[in-house]
Amino acid sequence: MILALDVHYAADHSVVAGVAFDRWDDSRPKRSFVERLPPAAEYEPGRFYQRELPCLLTLIRAHDLHPHCVVIDGYVYLDGASEPGLGNHLYHALQATTAVVGVAKTSFRAIGPEFQVLRGGSERPLYVTSIGMALSDAKAAIAGMHGPHRLPTLLKWVDQLCRGRVPAGPGPQGVGV
Repeated sequence: MILALDVHYAADHSVVAGVAFDRWDDSRPKRSFVERLPPAAEYEPGRFYQRELPCLLTLIRAHDLHPHCVVIDGYVYLDGASEPGLGNHLYHALQATTAVVGVAKTSFRAIGPEFQVLRGGSERPLYVTSIGMALSDAKAAIAGMHGPHRLPTLLKWVDQLCRGRVPAGPGPQGVGV
């Protein structure tokens, strides 16, 4: 199972959502998960993981999930190689048993062109970093995800799910939406 995760922050609560799928090119999730949480810690520049990591771990543990790969909205390495970002902290919190792929929409510091993935005719790249999976494989996986736009369908889906714009629960043919 591949699990894409995202978190939405409101003044009085946070919502973490996940969509599970089997293949990188799936167009719909197999299952979806949503947890409403108390407000997250305040954002501290350079320490985003302290805000987001507890939310991600809460969802994974609440549903006893054991994906072989987790996709997050963010970076595994803030410089692409050694400065740990959210994905690196998640990888170690999961005892280094689950690959983590970070997909960011904006460039950060020393992230060079080797981390860019262009999709859907967009001239604006996504920035992919990974741990537990070769960067070339992670980039190919994100490039091959379903959808004609810059942001793959299931990454957009999990973003909308945590914002309450897509209902959670069973959908057509037993697929979680």
